[in-house]
Amino acid sequence: MMDNRKTEFSVGVFLLVGLACLAYLSLKLGQVRIWGDSEYLVQATFSTVSGLKTKSAVTMAGVNIGRVEKIQLQGGSALVSMRISKDVKLEEDVIASIKTNGIIGDKYISITPGASDTYIPKGGKIVDTQPPVDLEELIGKYVFGKV
Repeated sequence: MMDNRKTEFSVGVFLLVGLACLAYLSLKLGQVRIWGDSEYLVQATFSTVSGLKTKSAVTMAGVNIGRVEKIQLQGGSALVSMRISKDVKLEEDVIASIKTNGIIGDKYISITPGASDTYIPKGGKIVDTQPPVDLEELIGKYVFGKV
């Protein structure tokens, strides 16, 4: 009888540990924030975001520093909200550009560092932006000789 209780207790503990690990991995992989803010929000307005998606990477010097949170239309332009790691401080004069991984890869936002001593606050806005290069337009110009 005592041996049966030990086995049941061991299985119960094993099951609880397994569930705790599963919950941790789900939160970590789903990028769910429960304790504190490890990121802050900044926005940028682009004339077009052609192919950019929510959860796309935001990089600086090739290092991932955040992700695209939301893309919405605002007065004929695209307003992009980004979550940036709180360890990264963006200067007022940074430039946000939409780039492509490879020739036909996913779009992401690349931040070029600035030289200002003033930083963009939480909820602030990146002023200088560059839309993505329209590859179809470039190919069309080259093919039809309108270079």
